[in-house]
Parts: sequence; structure tokens; C-alpha cells
Amino acid sequence: MRFVVLGPVTVSVSKDGRPAEGLAPRQRAVLAYLLLHAGTVISAERLIGAMWGMAAPDTARAQLQASIAAIRKVLRAEGAEGLLATRGGGYAIDLEAGQLDLHEFTGLVTTAAGLGPAQAAAQIRRALGLWQGEALADVNADFVAQARVRLEERRLGAVEQLAELGLKLGGHKAVAEELGAQVAAYPLRERLARQLMLALHRSGRQSDALAVGRTFRATLADQQGLDPGREFEQLEQSILRDDPSLAPPAEPAAEPETAAQARPLSFLPFDIPDFAGRAGELDRLADSWAKGSAVVTISAIDGMAGVGKTTLAVHAAHRLAGRFPDGQLFVDLHAHTPGQPPIEPGAALETLLRQLGLPAERIPLLLAERAALWRAELTDRRAVIVLDNAGDTEQVRPLLPGATHSLMLITSRRRLLDLDGADLLSLEVLPAEDAIALFTSIVGERAQAEPVAALDVLHLCGMLPLAVRIAAARLRHRPRWSVAYLAARLRDQRRRLSELATTDRGVAAAFALSYEQLGDGQQRMFRLLGLHPGVDLDAHAAAALADLRVEEAEELLEGLLDAHMLVQTEPGRYTFHDLLREYARGIVATSDQALARLVEHYLHTAATAVDLIYPQELDPRPAVPRPHTPEVPLATPDQALAWLDAERANLLAISHTADDNQLCLLSAVLDPYLDSRAHHADALALHTRAARAAKALGDRNREARAVVSLGWAHRRHGDFLPGYEITLTALALYGETGHRIGEALAHNALGNIIFHTWDFDRATGHYQRYLDLSRELGLLQGQAAALNNLGLIPMNRKQYGLAMDYFEQALAVHRQLGNRLGQAKALGNMGWMQQYAGSYERAVELHRESLEIFRELGYRDHEINALNGIGECRRLAGDPGAAARIHQEALDLALIAGNRAEQARARAGLAFSQRDLGHPGAAREQAERALEHFAACGDPEADDMRALLEELGH
Repeated sequence: MRFVVLGPVTVSVSKDGRPAEGLAPRQRAVLAYLLLHAGTVISAERLIGAMWGMAAPDTARAQLQASIAAIRKVLRAEGAEGLLATRGGGYAIDLEAGQLDLHEFTGLVTTAAGLGPAQAAAQIRRALGLWQGEALADVNADFVAQARVRLEERRLGAVEQLAELGLKLGGHKAVAEELGAQVAAYPLRERLARQLMLALHRSGRQSDALAVGRTFRATLADQQGLDPGREFEQLEQSILRDDPSLAPPAEPAAEPETAAQARPLSFLPFDIPDFAGRAGELDRLADSWAKGSAVVTISAIDGMAGVGKTTLAVHAAHRLAGRFPDGQLFVDLHAHTPGQPPIEPGAALETLLRQLGLPAERIPLLLAERAALWRAELTDRRAVIVLDNAGDTEQVRPLLPGATHSLMLITSRRRLLDLDGADLLSLEVLPAEDAIALFTSIVGERAQAEPVAALDVLHLCGMLPLAVRIAAARLRHRPRWSVAYLAARLRDQRRRLSELATTDRGVAAAFALSYEQLGDGQQRMFRLLGLHPGVDLDAHAAAALADLRVEEAEELLEGLLDAHMLVQTEPGRYTFHDLLREYARGIVATSDQALARLVEHYLHTAATAVDLIYPQELDPRPAVPRPHTPEVPLATPDQALAWLDAERANLLAISHTADDNQLCLLSAVLDPYLDSRAHHADALALHTRAARAAKALGDRNREARAVVSLGWAHRRHGDFLPGYEITLTALALYGETGHRIGEALAHNALGNIIFHTWDFDRATGHYQRYLDLSRELGLLQGQAAALNNLGLIPMNRKQYGLAMDYFEQALAVHRQLGNRLGQAKALGNMGWMQQYAGSYERAVELHRESLEIFRELGYRDHEINALNGIGECRRLAGDPGAAARIHQEALDLALIAGNRAEQARARAGLAFSQRDLGHPGAAREQAERALEHFAACGDPEADDMRALLEELGH
């Protein structure tokens, strides 16, 4: 067995070098601690403290025991079961020579002291070659930070030993090249600075050596308030005097290989061990370099605050490090760092050049010269460079390499659209499976034990990686919290953002910095968008909120989109991430004028759209005021319907912001649209609130209108009894006010409701009253509708000649008026009559003719009714297979529309069709479902279903 801690913690089989699999991150952490203390018995309490510190969960001992068991299972599979022993209430790993890389490193460095300079240098180079990156690179536990510092100190000691030997052997040029990067990485390490100064001096670069000394002095004074030690000052004075004692050996040996050759230069930050997901993005970054590897590849990663841009870039750089042997460089440009100004391009170039190993004296003062030197230094190198936290293109353009085989990853909260040649990668929030993996990797068993609550937490975090990490860390350090309890706390919108914060950072802090960096106009628009009660909006709604021209509003919206303060799910529509919406609502002050403009905009545009689609309403609604803000240019019914479909959720949302007068108007405006598109649940909610608002205003006519619409919505929903009682109330209200058209429409609604209970005599009375009032008032459209409904009565009494006379009269008037909807209804009724008369082919023709018109006009419920009619005709004509397919289509549409009456009819048709097809089980299931509805509303078709179930043996 071979164990590695000088890099990612791994276990491998020495005979073939393959890694042993099966250890999770927590289990590797336990193994790493035991390896660092190999040969020592470690108690369970000490291990728990090493893993969790003072915040050990209640399940810590159980988790530890599970980890020990997992480690033993891996060792057992490789034939090394006895390595991990239990002794004296604790655990110990007893290793043989050569089994742990840390032991080998220590032995090589220690024994080098007894060798000659050349042999010692070779042995230390071999020791440094054991390092495979940052020690304990993929381990996350309480002990790791201090352990990593101690191990890095030992590595630096070996680097200094190798440098000392290199100076003795006359390899000052190689030492100078190597130590430039080391001093840049550890600017307060005096011995490294002295060795670099001596190497530079011996290379004939006295001014460079003195400049290193000045930089070290200044850094030490600024950061620690100290002066250099005596050895440093003596060396500095000797270099100033060009002291002959500093000369290299008289017979220098061959240039030794340096530590840089043993370990590539890496200045990347720590790669978090619980990185999850982003597989597609990682592959895209790797592929972009592979496709363009002959020249520099630039990938610009943008996204909203907290979406994980830096984490992705650093992880990708670590993952691709093997392809870039000349180093991995990193600079934080601080464009979005609280309390710190952005790094100037010149300063960033100095950092990058120092990371390449160039001393300060070789770095020019002018920006253009630094950029030229940077491009020249990278020409023959293959490096990965991460420019993190960029503000805009101007900040990064001077840092771009020229012709090189390198990869540059740039992160920014803004889209760098004008960065020529860059591959732009915009990060979205995590998909659910990646968010679950991230949350589980931090929380552990509790997340797996409460999967539903965990998913709830992730949705409340908006799948934003920063929010998920903070929520997971909060749960991890509160062992008595359940996942469900955390979800309940996050569900309180008033404190959700405060829950997703640590002592010095969090989601709200990240959002605040992004907001502060917006322009004044963008900030005002962002605040006003927080007032919008809906989910998304277009530029016209934004213009109404901000009282701007549409072009101005769109420009601001696009700017917010590029700054990732807004999201665009489809062209022309903008929305917030859920947490950003909460942040916007938290900083906005109420603006009654802005909200009033928004309601006026939606109300007037909806009225315009409805008038285009439904121009022949019998009872015209009150006029809707024209707004002062720009109007949406709707010219055709198709455009109007598209606008209404897109804005339906917003129209319902603003009904909660509108005053009582506007609410009544909105109910009247949207009634034909909600009815025709089968949005019955929306209609029930809106008309109920409108009826209350009209009653509060004391306006009986408006109340009656809302009540009629409410009764009709109940009828469409299949609730006949509530619909009947509500519509009776409307009829009484119209009687009080003397509104004759309203009274006529109420009678028609009552007739339709009663007809569906098969009480034909009472239905005839209401239909006849509707006809009489329409004739008295000169309403041709009302007369045609009444005639069409009256024909239903003789049709159901098998008086087909009389029924056809009514339908033909109705069709003629509707054609005279050009009323396509009325024509479709008359044709549909004629189809039902032919069906009842046994003329199935003619019935299908009429049903299809009406179906085409209903689909053209967008009347969903009538479309479903026609489909059910066609299905019944096909079954009665002896084609149950076609009937089943058509009834299934009708059922699917009825389920979407929430029309329970047509659902029951479709299920009844399916029951008969499945019986005829020889599928009694499927027939029984559909018949039972249909019977539930028919029996609940008193529909006589319940008897047909009972008879069918009896026939099927139920």
C-alpha cells in the first residue's frame, strides 16, 4: 500500500500504482489525520475534535465509526486489513518504510545533510518531487488548516536547502530564476529574500538584488512594523560594496535542477474539496483550450453574485493544471471586493510577472511596456492564468497574452461582450441534482435522511451556490436543527437573506456590492422593479413603472441583464432571481405613483387586447382610462392573445394592488378571456374579489356583473349548484337596478346551468325570457344566442325538426352579424342533433366545422366539447379505437383547463370505448372516475355509468 498526503489524499496499490476507490471526503479526512500521526494511538475524542472542532454534531461518534469501517473496507479489499488497528480505546495506523509520502519526504531531506552538495541537492530535488500540489488538497476538516501550514513550512525549508546547495554549486542563475516566484509567493520570508539577493548579485544583477532588498524591507515594515534581521542587513551592505566574499565558487559545478523543475509554479487558491456539478461547464472550458491550443484561449465566465464563478474557474484551473507545466497563475482584480478599490492593470501585470519569476527591477514602470513584457514572457510558455473578479473589459484588456499556448480564465459579474476572441460562458444557478450533491457533501447524513426538506431548502436558496453553501454550513454547525427546521426558517421571507449570511459576508452583502456599482438610472430602475407584484415583465411595463420612454427603459433593463441583476428566460421578458427579488423589495421605498402607472398600463392594454379578440360583447363594460405612459402596439387578435397569455399572471397579480374601482374594471375586462381560455380557477378568484369590491363601492350594477361572471365560472368548473345560487343573486341585483341587458344575460346563464341538470322545463323558461328581453331591447346577437339555446330542449326530447329550425335561425342571424363564435356554437349544436338522430358522419362534419372555429378563436372549453362529440360519434359508428384516442385528447385538454364537467364526459366516452375494445379493467377505472363527478352534481349521466359498472361486474 502507498499513502499520499502531499497533495490530494489517496490510497494506492504499490504493485501497479492504481488508486483504491471507495472513500468519501469525510473518510479521507479521518485517514489523513491518522496518517499524519502514524504509529500513535488516537482516541475517538481526539479524532472528533480534529474533524469538527468545537462544533461536533450529535452524530459525530457514529460518523467516525462509519468512517473507520469504510477505511478498513478499502484496506481489506487491497489485502492490508491489519494496517488500521484498534488499541487502548483508540485507533492507530502502523506503516512500513516507503508507505507514506510524507515519511519519505522527511527521510530524504533529513539524510541529505550527511551527503556532499551535489548528492544532497539531487536527494532534496527528489523529495520535492513527491509533492503533488497543496498538501491535504481535497480534505476539509477542522485540523486541516494548521496541518497544511506546518507541511508547507517543511516544504519551504527544503526549497531553501536546495537553494543554498545551488549557490554552493555555482548554480546562481537557476536559483535566481526559481526564487523570484517563491519570494513573490512568500514576500515576508527573509531567508528566501537573502538567497535571491545573493543569486542575483552573483548573476551580475546588483541593482536587481538591491531592489529585492528594498521591497522586502518595505513589505516587512508595512505588514508587521519590523526591520530585517542582522544577516539581511549585512548581506545588503556587502552587495552595496560589491564585497569579493560574495563571489561564486572558483570552479562552479554544473547548474543543478531547481525546485521549480520539481514542482510547477502554482499560485492558485485552495480548490474546495466539496465542489459539485458544473460538469458541462468544465468540459466546455477544457474543450475550448483543446480546440484553440495553438494560440491563447480566453474564457470569460460571468454570472450573478454568488453563482460560483471563482469556484468554477479555480477548480477548472486545478483540474487542467497537468496540461500547463509552466505554472498556474492567479490575480484577484478586486472589482467587487468590499472596501477595496479595483486593481489597476499595471499593478496586476506586476503581480503576474513576479509570479513568472521576474524580479522587480526587470518590470518596467509604464503600463504599455509591462504589457509587452508580459506577452513576451508568455510566448514560449504553457500556463493557465486566472483573472478573478474583473470589473470590465478595460481592466483586463492590457493583461491579455499574445501568441502563446496558455489558457486564461476571467471571471466577472458583468458580461464582457466587447472582449474580442473570448469564449463567453454565462453561469446559471445550479440544476437541482448539482445543488443536492453540493448540499449533501457539506451536510452529510441529515440531508440524505430528509430529502424532501433538503429540496425545499434548495428551492428557498434559489439554487444559488453561495446561498446553498451558507445554508448547509449553518445546518452543519447546528447539530440539533433538522433540515425541515432550516427550511421553515428560510421560508420566512422577511429574514431569509439574513439567514443566508455569515458574520462578514453573505448573499445580501454580495447583492449590495453589485447594486452599488450600478449607474444612477440602473439603480432607480432596479428599485422600481422591486415594486412589481408579478413574476416577469417587458420593457413597456418597466417604462410605465419608471415613467420613461420604452427605448430608455429597455436600455436600462439590458444593462441590468448584463450586470446579472436580472435574468431573461425568453426574449423581451425580464425577471429576478428569487433572492435578488427579495433584496430589491427590501431596499425599495413604496411609490404609489409608480404602482398606479403600472396598474393603468396593464388595465388599458388588457382592455385593448380583449376588444381586438372579442369585439361583439352584448353588455359593453365601462370605459378604461388611457394611461399617460407608452402603449403596447397591438394591431391584430393574434398579437392581443399572445400579450394576454404572456401577461396573465401579472394581470392577476396587479389585481391585489389595484383599488376597488380598478379591480371591478379588471374583472369585467378579463372575463371573456379567462372564460374562453378555460382559466376557471383564475376567474373564480378574480370575480369573487371584484364582487366584494363592487359591494364596498355600493355599485349594484358592477356587483351584479361580477356575480354573473362568478356564477358562470362555477358552471364551467362543473359546480352547478353554487353557480345557480350565485347567478340568482345577480338576477335579483339587476332587477333592483333595472339593468335590462344584465337581466337578460343572467337568465341565459341560469338556463345554461339548469340545462346541464336536465331540468328542461325550467331551462326553457329562462331561455325564453332571454329571447323576449333581447327582442324587446333590439339585441340581435342575444336573440341568436337564445334561439341556439332553445333548440337544445327539443333536441334532447328527440323533436329533431323543431330543434333544427331553432339552430338554423340562430346560424342565419350569427352569419348576418359576422359573429364567428355564435356560428361555431350553432354548428356544434347541429352536430349534436345529427348525432342523436343517428347520422354520425354528418354529425362529425358539423362538429369538426365548429371545432376549427373554436380553435381559431381560442375557446378551449368549446374545443373540448366538440372533441367529446366527435369521440362519441366515432364510437357509436363502430370505431372504438378512434373514439378512445379522441376522448383522451379531450381529457388531456380538460385536465389542463380544470373543466371537471368535460373531464367526466371524456372519461365516460373512454369507459365505453375501452369496454368495446375488450379492456374491462381500463373501462371500469374510467367509469368510476366519471361517476364521481356525475353523482356529485346530480347529472343523470350517473345512471349510465352505474349501468356500465354493473355490466362490467363491479
